[in-house]
Order: sequence, then C-alpha cells, then structure tokens
Amino acid sequence: MLPIMSDLPMISRSPELMCRSDSALLVIDMQEKLVAAIPTVARIVWNVRRLIDGAKVLDVPVVASEQYPQGLGPTVAELAARLEHRPAKLSFSCRELPELFADLRQRNIEKVLVCGIETHVCIQQTVLDLLSDGWRVYVAVDAVGSRHDLDHQTALRRMESSGAVLTTTESALFEWCQAAGTPEFKQISRIVREVASPAQNWNS
Repeated sequence: MLPIMSDLPMISRSPELMCRSDSALLVIDMQEKLVAAIPTVARIVWNVRRLIDGAKVLDVPVVASEQYPQGLGPTVAELAARLEHRPAKLSFSCRELPELFADLRQRNIEKVLVCGIETHVCIQQTVLDLLSDGWRVYVAVDAVGSRHDLDHQTALRRMESSGAVLTTTESALFEWCQAAGTPEFKQISRIVREVASPAQNWNS
C-alpha cells in the first residue's frame, strides 16, 4: 500500500533559494538623469516596479539609494511613490549607507536581491562589497542596465564569477512566494502576468 502523501518527509528547501523571511530588495539609483541615458530604461523601470510591488505583497523589506541627487535628480516618480526612504550617497557602492544593512541584519536578513543602475558601476561595486561582507547576493538581470551592452554583460559575468547569483524578476517573485493557493500568490500572479509594452520588452 502506498503511503499517504502527507506522511512522507518533505525534501529540505535549498539554502540557494530566497524566501520572504531571509531576503531583502535593494533598489539602487533609479534616478531621472541616470535612467534617461539607458536604452532599455522602460523595461528596467517596469521590472523594478514589479519587484517592489511583489516585495510589499510578501512583506519582503525594500531599501533604496540615490546617487548625488542634487546633481542627478530624484528617483523616477513611478518608483519614488513606492520608496519612502531613499538615502543619498556619493560613493558608487552602497557601502556608504551602513544604516540600510544594519537594519536588515537586525531582522536576520541574509540575502539581498539587487536591482537598479548602472550594472557596471553602482550595481557591480555594491554587489562585490556585499559579497565581501558576507551577504548572499542575487542580481535581477532584467532589472539592471547600463548605457552600453558590453559594460552590462561584462559586469554580469564578473559579479557571477565572484559569487553573485543571477536571476530574473519573475523567478525572484515566485521564489519569494514559494507556493500557490494563497492570497499572496494571486497577487503575485497578477504582477507576473502583466504584459510588457513594446518599450518594456527586453530587446527594446
């Protein structure tokens, strides 16, 4: 007689996977004057917004930064409305903002999903510094970008070879959600099912 499924021991969840209790979302420098120079800006803003919305549905902490806002302007309005606290920095790396990470440590957060711009500057330097400080770092490749594709692709390879985990917006949202059949899953599914406009397409 076959055992009842509920009587079978569950396979342990991989420590490689993010979950809502051990992860945070870091949004880096999504500012008006910076994004304006990036060809894939519409797609990046769309995916960053979906990550923020999904994180809030699942109670995943969201932190953000702005690079020299006096000169580069504020975060784009669509995202600024969702990000209450956006401390300023001068260093390209977010290591200049230790208060962001101290708060996450106090909440037993070990993993950080990074999105924003530019891939080869503020994203890369932040990711490498976080890895050095003992964080498990994930990069949403469809929610980061650079002015030039070569810089973007080279930075992704360098971060991955240094220990960062490359992922996508949809993969991260379902990873945080973990299971179907919950009210949160229905909300995440709606976010995932959003249809990108031609300008938001990966190849735009």
